[in-house]
Amino acid sequence: MGHLGIGKADVFRALAHRLDQNPTGAPMNETLMQILHIMYSEPEAQIGSTFPQGFTTSDKIAKASGLPEATVHAHLESMANKGLIIDVPRKGKSLYMLSPLVIGFFEYTFMRVTDQLPMHDLAHLFEQYHLERGVSESFFGAETKMFQTWPYESTLPDAAVETEVMPYEKASAMIRDAGGGSLTMCYCRHQAWHRGTACDAPLQDVCTSLGTASEFLVRRGFARPATVDELLRVLEQTEKLGLVHLADNVQNRPAYLCHCCGCCCGALRVLNEQGIPSVHPSNYIPVIDAARCTGCGACVDACHVHALALIDSEPGAKTRRQAMVLTERCIGCGACIQRCSRRAMTLHRRTHLHIPPKDKREQLSRIAKEKGQS
Repeated sequence: MGHLGIGKADVFRALAHRLDQNPTGAPMNETLMQILHIMYSEPEAQIGSTFPQGFTTSDKIAKASGLPEATVHAHLESMANKGLIIDVPRKGKSLYMLSPLVIGFFEYTFMRVTDQLPMHDLAHLFEQYHLERGVSESFFGAETKMFQTWPYESTLPDAAVETEVMPYEKASAMIRDAGGGSLTMCYCRHQAWHRGTACDAPLQDVCTSLGTASEFLVRRGFARPATVDELLRVLEQTEKLGLVHLADNVQNRPAYLCHCCGCCCGALRVLNEQGIPSVHPSNYIPVIDAARCTGCGACVDACHVHALALIDSEPGAKTRRQAMVLTERCIGCGACIQRCSRRAMTLHRRTHLHIPPKDKREQLSRIAKEKGQS
């Protein structure tokens, strides 16, 4: 009969254990337990703890949880509206998957404004949780990352000179292939706003979702539909603002494309504040023309991951300042190149190229294998 007769504390611990079984994990600690008690009711925690990996049906969930299917279905509706599960309509019925913590119900929680949850408290609890020992390592420690950087297309080298740019290296190609998607609030800046630390980068209608993920977000009120042209305009506007394009680390059917800043973005903050490589760099890196560089520092200011520095150079007998790329830190976004008024920087192919997993299934399988979960 599933969890019938199990105490409330045990149900929430069982839920935490189940969430930690996802490839990205969810290390259990007191802060996580506080978050789960806010996000889940006791019956929802009971249901969530019984979910298998991947998608399943309500009758199987009812059997595993020991609850009547009608009761389970009602709770699943509530859980989907909070982003605790993902539902996908298929052939007249719904399939359900338990949302991981990231990318999952953390992001969904802050994709919209709601008075149904204590958002201020959750913003501080999630911040505390992300900073606790072992949490960032669990989320970002695998060799295969959840996110990859997409370079500014205006800064990409001429295909006639360099190797052809692949579709999975171009945000516009992925947006056009998807045929549109949706726009939502930037969840990282929304969380930062509740903590009083948000920057002035756009908050509304800035994060892009594509494909099945977009359909779920629109259906459950987390996002609004957006055309290809709208999404391309957001891409252009965020490049003008010097934000970093981070997308699902896959070749086909990426679900999310975010336009990020180093001060609010969870992934970039992990790199900046904890030194944990959290995103795959693009296959490009800026190269500086020493003859053109005046050492003005505009590129240094533009970089969200502190991958540029000014150094003293000595052409002849005259010492002057010059920019230098810190190659081990650079994620190859192109923001620095856009800011350089002297046109002293160009993107070049890296020597070692990153080939993303083919799709989300392969990505998660790789992460699980690298973390010893399979």
